[in-house]
Amino acid sequence: MDVGELLSFKPTPTPKRPNEEDSDGSEDETSKPSKTRRMALRNERTSQVKGKSLPKEPMITDKEREDILRFVETETTEGEVLDDTAVKKLVLNFEKKALKNREMRIKFPDQPEKFMESEIDLHEALQDLSAVATVPDEYPLLVELKCINSLLELLSHDNTDISTKVVNLLQELTDVDILHESEEGAEELIKALAEADAPALLLHNLARLDEQVPDERDAVHNTLGIIENITEFRPELCHEVAKQGFIQWILKRLKLKVPFDGNKLYATEILSILLQNTPENRKLLGELDGIDVLLQQLAFYKRHDPSGAEEQEAMENMFDALCCALMESTNRDRFLRGEGLQLMNLMLREKKMSRNGSLKVLDHALAGPDGKDNCNKFVDILGLRTVFPLFMKTPKRKRLLTVDQHEEHVVSIIASMLRNCQGSQRQRLLAKFTENDLEKVDRLLELHFKYMDKVDRTEKEMELNNDDSDDDAQYLKRLSGGLFTLQLIDRIILEVCTAGPSTIKQRVQHVLSLRGGSLKIIRHVMREYAGNLGDAGSEEWRQQEQQHILQLVDKF
Repeated sequence: MDVGELLSFKPTPTPKRPNEEDSDGSEDETSKPSKTRRMALRNERTSQVKGKSLPKEPMITDKEREDILRFVETETTEGEVLDDTAVKKLVLNFEKKALKNREMRIKFPDQPEKFMESEIDLHEALQDLSAVATVPDEYPLLVELKCINSLLELLSHDNTDISTKVVNLLQELTDVDILHESEEGAEELIKALAEADAPALLLHNLARLDEQVPDERDAVHNTLGIIENITEFRPELCHEVAKQGFIQWILKRLKLKVPFDGNKLYATEILSILLQNTPENRKLLGELDGIDVLLQQLAFYKRHDPSGAEEQEAMENMFDALCCALMESTNRDRFLRGEGLQLMNLMLREKKMSRNGSLKVLDHALAGPDGKDNCNKFVDILGLRTVFPLFMKTPKRKRLLTVDQHEEHVVSIIASMLRNCQGSQRQRLLAKFTENDLEKVDRLLELHFKYMDKVDRTEKEMELNNDDSDDDAQYLKRLSGGLFTLQLIDRIILEVCTAGPSTIKQRVQHVLSLRGGSLKIIRHVMREYAGNLGDAGSEEWRQQEQQHILQLVDKF
């Protein structure tokens, strides 16, 4: 066998093993062909293979192909599709196992070996029931057979392995994607869970779970998943969930001195959901000292950034929860007494990630008629020194908000202070606009033109798209397209021009004339703003606010 035959020889593939010839250190040029030579040999082998006749794939007729397709479409393995009869069998089997286990536990309470077998059978029956989670159309039958009630009863089972299995099953049954496959089935299931006070029973089970045990830690996570699922499908249940004790449990869980984990993240998410659109829950949070708990938890991030993406998300959830809570007027006082303003001010100065959330919280704390005390206090704690540098220049480092969001919050804070501050605090605020050759007035007008352009672009896009929505919908689109921030900016311009020294108004007129703007545009923006005030505060406050803005326009 010459070298050519040797190189073209293709042995049967075998597991790779060390080459003995490599160990002697001597290398012959012919034993290690160059890359070009290897490519040539590979092409040669390919041509040799092509020359040989390969076995042909078996041909099938069109009829056989249609039969195969029909079989694939209709073929079902045994037990894959559940009908009423199959579900009844599963439920009956489960009920029998549950009853058997109950009887054995009563009969032999101190002899686990006697009831252990029945417990294993019950666990398997619960596992079998999880198949129903794939067919939400059968949920009404589950409810009719009282299976949901039986499952909820097992949440208090002495063996937490059984209760955690029930939690896992309920989490599968309430999965939102599954619920949306059958509206009728979902409605029946959620109604049955609500009527049986499922949140209270889940909460009772939570109290005895040890998160140091992996299965029980997962059960805590799945319990929060059930709450998220049912409140997402029926948001009106948020109040019931909170009333049955979940906000209290979440606050307690947040205070636990344990390393950050996924359950803490999920707890902050559920808290944010429960507060988002439910005023009663915001009030309840305040009564449970939840404002102080959230401030204590957030205080850690004053000088430390979150260690990862999940912890960052948990921090943002707590900031969001605090913003929601501050929409309740009584919580503004709790926030003030709990030195929340001081904490937010320090966060802004420390320049950590937390300053993004603290800016949002300050915006909520100072806004509207309920923000007067907070506005005056913020000036007293030297908050102007913190906010105005952010007004003059939007930071680039560690900014989670967009530039527009950041500018909106800062401008909103200043507008709220101009509206709510009284006496010396108001004078100190107005004096800020006269510093350093009126640089803050120049910045105001820079922002005015920026957002004027954004609104113009939004209106042109609406014209191009032939937007035929009603006036309210179009106004909302313009607000989100920059009009809201423009209104706040022009509101500040009006306030400082009418209440500040004449040099401010002279500078405004000068810059407007240089850049082709006019006072008429600002007046028009503010008249539209006065005619579309939101529903914050009382009717009396809205009328006063409207009158105040129109008076500013007339003076301007």
